Amino acid sequence: MEIRNRKIEWTTMLFPFVIVIALMTVFMIVPEESKSVVDRMRGFLGNTIGIYYPILAIGSLICALYVALKSKYGNIRLGNINKPAYSNFQWGTMIFTSTMAADIMFYSIIEWALYGAEKHVSEMGTIQMWAPTYTLFHWGPLAWGFYVILAVCFGFMMHVRKRDRQRFSEACRPLLGSKVDGITGKIIDVTAIFAVVCATATTFSLATPLLTKAMGYIFGIETVTTVMTICVLLIICSIYTITVLFGVKGISKLASICSYLFFAILFYFLFLGGETRYIIETGFQSIGNLVQNFIGLSTYMDPLRENGFAQNWTVYYWAYWLVWCVATPFFISLISKGRTIRNTVFGSFGWGLAGTYMSFIILGNYGLAQEMKHDLNITGFISNGGEMYDAIILIFKTLPLPAIALLLLVITMIAFYSTTLDGITYVTSSYSYKKISAEEEPARKIRGFWAVLLILLPIALLFAENSLYSLQGVTIIAAFPVGILLVLIIMSFFKDCNKWINENSTDKYL
Repeated sequence: MEIRNRKIEWTTMLFPFVIVIALMTVFMIVPEESKSVVDRMRGFLGNTIGIYYPILAIGSLICALYVALKSKYGNIRLGNINKPAYSNFQWGTMIFTSTMAADIMFYSIIEWALYGAEKHVSEMGTIQMWAPTYTLFHWGPLAWGFYVILAVCFGFMMHVRKRDRQRFSEACRPLLGSKVDGITGKIIDVTAIFAVVCATATTFSLATPLLTKAMGYIFGIETVTTVMTICVLLIICSIYTITVLFGVKGISKLASICSYLFFAILFYFLFLGGETRYIIETGFQSIGNLVQNFIGLSTYMDPLRENGFAQNWTVYYWAYWLVWCVATPFFISLISKGRTIRNTVFGSFGWGLAGTYMSFIILGNYGLAQEMKHDLNITGFISNGGEMYDAIILIFKTLPLPAIALLLLVITMIAFYSTTLDGITYVTSSYSYKKISAEEEPARKIRGFWAVLLILLPIALLFAENSLYSLQGVTIIAAFPVGILLVLIIMSFFKDCNKWINENSTDKYL
């Protein structure tokens, strides 16, 4: 049900807008100076106090498993309906496609090669063993733990407590009390929205150039310009804006389409690329290696700074997932109505990891096979200054009918981007209202406003031509305050949930 004529929270709408316009202006007018500032801030947050991020990741995973396994929490049903609002397939595809599926596809193809040039990987053993293992680690349970525990917290807040404010500040109410109605609450919400804008900007700025390069190859355009990349961004913006105007039903339909496109490109790589056995065996081996070394990988920090791998990659990834926590867990909790906390936890982990691991194992290991078996030196190409996007095109050229494969990639990534941004726009639109229940949908004009806002900063970053290191820095900086809010929300959930359990000890949902 779309709501109209409801009071707007202008602070959380206009203040982030002003910040985005200011940052956009700075990045475009003084790109070198802004890059320098971002790099220095990243150095402090990611290097000096970088342990902050893995501690949050480990803690989130432990909390998520704890609430699922402990019956007094796990048996709680999110909402007073006896069956889930969406089928398992609809629910699962929305969880995967509305999170970071476009990013997952991009990194699946090339991330192993980024690790292959790292000193730390060569110290541990071979590229064959450790490069694909690290991809599964950085996109595995610790990463999804951020989403899952917050989805439980927000789901309990919306569907059990039935609070009519879908915001980070409201999730902190059990701990902060009436302070969330004042300046403290506004600071929390503005911080949250700023973080999701940074997450969106980083995502688009990293992966959109691949779409432009791919389209250039397909249509025979030799020189790819920033203007072309921005045109691709605007196409994505148009698609997801149209979809989000139809609400959750529109998002669900697009998510189903995305899932079929995703399976089509996996089929192309797995069965038409001629490396089926290698892909499956390397994936099987990588999962085993990850399980065997999980604790060591989770706590590795390189205290002597001999290689900087933990700071450049692990810290960055935990920050990357943190900034997406502002919107994605809200969306997961919204579509999880009618499910128990246990089902929400294990189902989210199951669907999220299944989609993620299939992508990394099939797409990533196909590229790895070209390097290890067919002398396509992707690692060396990147180490010598080659662009990631050109390296991906080189991998696609090894497939039969590469233009068709690239066209499928472009269509799938645009659809994934649209679905991901639909979920984010839907959630951030809810921040614009002083009150809105889980059963209500934000007005279309509000959704349209956020759809446009989320595309502005990526355009500025593309004009500034920031490096991968600087784009990672934007994410690490934005994630720092979100980590603090994460802790407050989890503490608030346990306090509120225990209170509710005591009040409803004979409730049929326990």
